[in-house]
Amino acid sequence: MKSIHKLIGIIFVVMLMASCSAHIHANKNGIPPGQAKKITGAKSAKAYAPGQQKKN
Repeated sequence: MKSIHKLIGIIFVVMLMASCSAHIHANKNGIPPGQAKKITGAKSAKAYAPGQQKKN
């Protein structure tokens, strides 16, 4: 019975670790907003963030 609980625990931990992922939000050019800000010399990265783009 203990071995079944250990096996279920190991499977659960492996599934939790497999579901972890990093998301990188980038603009059209594939550059993160902070890097685009540095390149252009702007004071704020807000204009380069995908959620802050004005609708046309």
